[in-house]
Amino acid sequence: MKLKMVTYPNELLRQKSEPVVKFDSELRELAQAMLDSLEGFRGVGLSAVQIGRLIRLFVVDTRAPGERGVFINPQIVETAQDNVPYDEGCLSVPTFFAQVMRPSEVTVQAYDVNGKPFTLHAEGLYARAIQHEADHLDGKLFIDHMEEKDRKRLLKDYERAFGNSGRSGKKRNVSKR
Repeated sequence: MKLKMVTYPNELLRQKSEPVVKFDSELRELAQAMLDSLEGFRGVGLSAVQIGRLIRLFVVDTRAPGERGVFINPQIVETAQDNVPYDEGCLSVPTFFAQVMRPSEVTVQAYDVNGKPFTLHAEGLYARAIQHEADHLDGKLFIDHMEEKDRKRLLKDYERAFGNSGRSGKKRNVSKR
């Protein structure tokens, strides 16, 4: 299954995704295609909305042992008190990175591809990726966690770089300016 990335400023990225109600072979195939595509997209997480599907599904693979999973209808039920900075990027805002503060640990409840519920505690990059992808399901982007002046600068640079096409080969980090 060939997946096509939805990029900013596509309004689909700002819509809230609908809960998954049917756990079938089509859902399993979609989740596997998303996992398989992560390396090619050069990402650690991918939500269904980023490939044009408004359903509450995301996948994460940090390439560390035990940090790969499919999350369906996820709910973050607990977060650490401390927020830590990290240069975050997004496949839907390609080539741009900015420092974002997020809790260092999360506990998430979700369903697997067979509809079986699970609870998972994550920390570090895994926790960050889960939070980032969960935001996508609610129509939020990492840029929404930035201070307004930094967000405006990033979006201005983004538009200058490639207008509405969302494609460029250069990595840009706006948090270091």
